[in-house]
Amino acid sequence: MSEVEVVEEVLPLKQSGDVVANGNGYRGGNNGVIGVSHDENLRNDVYTAAAYGDLEKLQRLVEYEGCSLAETDGLGYYALQWAALNNRTAAAQYIIEHGGDVHATDHNGQTALHWSAVRGAIQVAELLLQEDAAVDAADINGYQIAHVAAQYGQTAFLYHVVSKWNADPDVPDNDGRSPLHWAAYKGFADCIRLLLFLDAHRGRQDKEGCTPLHWAAIRSNLEACTVLVQAGKKEDLMVTDNGGLTPEQLASDKNHREVAIFLGNARRLFKKGCDGNNNFGQLSKLRLSPVLWCSSLLLMVTYIQSVLMAPYLPRLTAGFGLLAWSGVFLASAGLVLFYRCSRKDPGYIRMNVHDLQNMKDDEPLLKIERNNPALLAGNWSQLCVTCKIVRPLRAKHCSTCNRCVDQFDHHCPWVSNCIGKKNKWDFFLFLVLEVSAMLITGGVTITRILTDPMAPSSFLQWMNHAGIHHISAISFLIVDFLLFFGVATLTAVQASQGCRWSIQKPI
Repeated sequence: MSEVEVVEEVLPLKQSGDVVANGNGYRGGNNGVIGVSHDENLRNDVYTAAAYGDLEKLQRLVEYEGCSLAETDGLGYYALQWAALNNRTAAAQYIIEHGGDVHATDHNGQTALHWSAVRGAIQVAELLLQEDAAVDAADINGYQIAHVAAQYGQTAFLYHVVSKWNADPDVPDNDGRSPLHWAAYKGFADCIRLLLFLDAHRGRQDKEGCTPLHWAAIRSNLEACTVLVQAGKKEDLMVTDNGGLTPEQLASDKNHREVAIFLGNARRLFKKGCDGNNNFGQLSKLRLSPVLWCSSLLLMVTYIQSVLMAPYLPRLTAGFGLLAWSGVFLASAGLVLFYRCSRKDPGYIRMNVHDLQNMKDDEPLLKIERNNPALLAGNWSQLCVTCKIVRPLRAKHCSTCNRCVDQFDHHCPWVSNCIGKKNKWDFFLFLVLEVSAMLITGGVTITRILTDPMAPSSFLQWMNHAGIHHISAISFLIVDFLLFFGVATLTAVQASQGCRWSIQKPI
């Protein structure tokens, strides 16, 4: 299998500080980047002036020396392309006003808009598109601006042209490769997240039968593989290319051991049922809250009957009775909070639903929320490719509920719910009350058994007596003891996380 021929940016032939004058010529198999010539005779041409954004020199060359802005340089590139590559908005505006054509293509079929995508020059791209540049223009390889942006990892640029100008994020090039193929091949995880968020087809196969996951595996891009697998299904791991190889087999053939192990583990997890198709997979989705509820009630009844109201034990004094019955009260209050926690919305994040039925085909893609602060700040990890929403910070997608939960902690099968922003304190108080109840009831049970006036003084005889008359109380004590350590540990973990939540809470 031959690898994708990708545009590689080489060292510029001419640069000054942070100013670089080079192009992105996609030329056949080489696809090299060509720079402006060293020749001193060319240092005062319009192409160099455009690349450096030297507006004063441009005006002098055009208005006084009669230089044309509609012709190419010796390498076949336009001045507008050089301005677009280096994000020279003022120079680009001047060139357009003085004869520059936004539709002009070089010998590779590229427009200035293609060049603006190389370095994510959003300002110049906006100017070109406002001047009616074709957002779907393709070069000789079939690359549109979405392909170029994905090749160079320009996620913000891609987000802008798709959300505002309706650029197609899933268009194939001449080899059947979509922008997602290129982002996966180059290992740009943020680009992959955005494209999946935009419903790019992760199972699309190119002319060689390769999916984006194949190309990520070929290049040993572990993060890209991780994002694709998490957003995908078992079938994505089993797709074969024209040579009959899966992504895992390709990674193994290329000796990319880490990626091959990851894909193999993912395949085995899917096979074992993490997709919920067998007993192992169904376990995490069981609603065990009725089981826990009934078990807690059974323990309370056992405690009341065998410890507080046992016929073989003396009547409770007022003070000790208050302490003993407080354990029942705390356990009951804990069950109320348990019910609230189980039935309460844990903080599911709902999508901002627009009126998609009345949306015109030529309107911008409103569902992306173009002005979302998280996306404007470039926080692409907040995109959920499954729910198609922009998550708040600390939110996470629950694979069991298949929903995003704000301040997600974990999915608890015993509560039959996620633990998140809206029910985390109910869950914490439930744990605190139950731990307190277990401490009190355990202490009361031990005290009652040890102070039995009918118990013999001999240890062996006492053991025999306790096994006959207090078997229910001893059984309760054993279960209470075993549960206490697990619940106490979970309570300590939740308390620690609660402290972090308070510290990290934005002012």
